[in-house]
Amino acid sequence: MPTISKVHYDVIVVGTGPAGFACAVRCAELGLNTACINNRQDANNKDTHLNTGSIGTMALLDSAKKYHSLIHEYAQHGILANEIILDVSAMQQRKDNILAEIGNKMIDLFNKNDIDHIHAKAKLLNPQQVELIDDNTSLKSIINAKYIILASGSESITLPNIKIDNEYIFDAKMALNLDQVPKKLAIIGAGVMGLELANIWGRLGSDILILEAQENFLSLLDQELSCAAFGIFQKQGLDLRLGARVISAKKGNKHITIQYQDQEGTHTVKVDKVIVACGSRPNTANLAAPEANLLLDQDGYVYVDDNCRTNLPGVYAIGDLTLLGPMLAHKGIEEGIFVADFIAGINNPINYEVVPSVIYTEPEIAWVGQTEQSLRATGEPITIGIYPIHENIRALAISKPDGFVKIIAHSYTDKILGIHIIGSNASELIAEAVLALEFSASNEDLARTIHARPTLSEAVHDASLVLRSKAV
Repeated sequence: MPTISKVHYDVIVVGTGPAGFACAVRCAELGLNTACINNRQDANNKDTHLNTGSIGTMALLDSAKKYHSLIHEYAQHGILANEIILDVSAMQQRKDNILAEIGNKMIDLFNKNDIDHIHAKAKLLNPQQVELIDDNTSLKSIINAKYIILASGSESITLPNIKIDNEYIFDAKMALNLDQVPKKLAIIGAGVMGLELANIWGRLGSDILILEAQENFLSLLDQELSCAAFGIFQKQGLDLRLGARVISAKKGNKHITIQYQDQEGTHTVKVDKVIVACGSRPNTANLAAPEANLLLDQDGYVYVDDNCRTNLPGVYAIGDLTLLGPMLAHKGIEEGIFVADFIAGINNPINYEVVPSVIYTEPEIAWVGQTEQSLRATGEPITIGIYPIHENIRALAISKPDGFVKIIAHSYTDKILGIHIIGSNASELIAEAVLALEFSASNEDLARTIHARPTLSEAVHDASLVLRSKAV
């Protein structure tokens, strides 16, 4: 039976991902008696309080970039090393230590705010009741609350014709736990997860093949950004094949044979390991009992209004469960805080138009606002300023010249409508762009803002000057 200290709460939060964790802590800070339910387990099937893959990805990316720089870049700095040894187990241990440290800090915050943390499977029974199911014994119990917030996150999409065995064929989550670098690695899917995993294992020495069913690369991005990214990644050695629909992946003698189709016909390729990274879907299977009548769409997303309220009174859904904004951790965190405030009588609406997106590759890709193609499609009069990163002094000094900054502004009002960046540290540079859009800044506002020199942020300033035809 799950360990519970009481059966009546003000708030029950289902899920301890970024959205659920932030919501639970904020609820407790507002004086609400809060319980948070989690049934997350790590790669070793041990209970874990951390429900996010982004931190593990970031940790391994950092290790991979350091190793790649040592092999390929440090010599030009006059730093020479012989007999370089890659210890993947030590790298994985560092990642696991980071996750454990952050998980412990989360529990400390739960304890500090008197949040009851319950490890169990949760099922919504009705607008005020949640059933708890013990993973080990299957024993059940019921707890009640005035408000229930669903934040169970998302799970990796699987392919019906490919069986995940986590020995030769991995999902995106388990791909962060490989104990050795595959010589030949195939990744199915060229979305955010696929590209980030390609950057990890490719920089550690894998020969990477990416098979993407879509004909267009990163189609949701500004097309100029996605075209530049495609060229850069190809130059780095990634074998990107678009319009490639995987038919099967069969295990042979210590290898996997992949069969896929494209416009030229059917092809076969042999690899050592396969990662299925076809995106995520909302984790709503068995989240609610049928009699609860929680309204979902055909893809499993929970229907909510602009205040994250479901069709059930007192029941909210946040984070990856809804179609309000993109499936991003920072969006979920803001929703968690918003809902906690909302049920406490505080209304601080979220501006979904200015949620930044980031792909943590090298170079990084970040964007906020509207794309050129979407604005052209609606006939919006726009002016564009593009500044190449290779003209930036700081980028040259640190040998990171790839990419550009693109600013789109309204031709008549000069209001900034979108900023798109591909380049080193784009994830940090985009914050300035988000602030500009949040305050409805004009391009002139950005152009008149003094930036420190030499910095990468000067590229943003120079793009605004290009738009005004005043770049130096």
